[in-house]
Amino acid sequence: MRYRRFGKTGLELPVITCGGMRFQHSWNSDDQVPADSQENVEACVRKALDLGIHHFETARGYGTSEGQLGRVLVELPRDEIIVQTKVSPRATVGEFVDVFEVSMSKLQLDYLDIFSFHGINNEECLENTMRCLDQALAWKREGRIRHIGFATHGLNDIIVKAVQTGAFESVNLHWFYVFQDNWPAILEARQRDMGVYIISPNEKGGLLFKPSPKLERLTAPLHPMVFNGLFSLARPEIHSLSCGVSRPEDFDIHMETADKLDQAAELVEPIERRLHQEMERVLGAEWAATWHVGLPEWHETPGGMNIPWILRLRNLALAFDMLEYGKMRYNLLGNGGHWFPGYKADKLAEVDEGEVREALKNSPHADIIPEILREAHALLDGEERKRLQRDAE
Repeated sequence: MRYRRFGKTGLELPVITCGGMRFQHSWNSDDQVPADSQENVEACVRKALDLGIHHFETARGYGTSEGQLGRVLVELPRDEIIVQTKVSPRATVGEFVDVFEVSMSKLQLDYLDIFSFHGINNEECLENTMRCLDQALAWKREGRIRHIGFATHGLNDIIVKAVQTGAFESVNLHWFYVFQDNWPAILEARQRDMGVYIISPNEKGGLLFKPSPKLERLTAPLHPMVFNGLFSLARPEIHSLSCGVSRPEDFDIHMETADKLDQAAELVEPIERRLHQEMERVLGAEWAATWHVGLPEWHETPGGMNIPWILRLRNLALAFDMLEYGKMRYNLLGNGGHWFPGYKADKLAEVDEGEVREALKNSPHADIIPEILREAHALLDGEERKRLQRDAE
């Protein structure tokens, strides 16, 4: 395993860490956990430690994950592991305290190495976080928290705003090959010497644990997960990737990323070029270079359509056969709340198309995007999806 200094926390984090969302038994944190599920979590933790992965990251919203991890972590030397959990900010400090105490009870720990405010995704979440921050700082003074960070699925602008408060030592965010919009926020975090931790590189990053055959061919000789990991870790601004595992053997492919880290730049460059060339071949060079230019965000668009994500998912489905990923993300629109906001392209039928074109006035493709949105809906529409994570827990 390789390690990087996690910004001003001073912690040495492995470049591949153990994310605790996928091995939990249930999304209801109070459900009874069967013996085989608990044995699997213990096996995952032991395998992680055998590989030199001593950072374990979970959240109050991950169902039984905290409780299952707690039953294993309590048996380990506390000073040899780094434990991080996340709690969503609340409208009142009292609610926030109550939820935090549930996390500490489930984890059976006296202190957290990293505590992260979970889901600073919009202005309201940021306001609630700043309201609860003094309480987190009090826990830090008491030794119950060693470092304070935040996790986000928000737009780049809100992430930058949160970073610029100077209140946090680290940030968990999305940034990978299929989604690079948050790079300005990463640079802002680097200026403040914050730890930068990439979340969900393999699921939100393209459902890469079950890639299309075409994507596998395009990233050969690397597995798409290895390519994506090296794509991120080739940047020194990024310190670690959260790799959620559902079973111990899932770590094996991630270790290839760590093993090849010294060759990251030279391995990634030809694959990245090949992917770009295929995008141009399928979609046209002009569209591939400028599809994202001047697009309004979902809250600036009639009907609240999330046009940037709709077009991105359509591009990936057509160019790389990433249809399953496209359907997974597309059919969450309308149900994702502030974690994945906005609506699908079927909203076009409910709004004035002239207003849509006005919202697209800064795009070089304003005239053709409405028709492309209809095409994307026909391609991607399917069974409605719901978020699994429970924010209220």
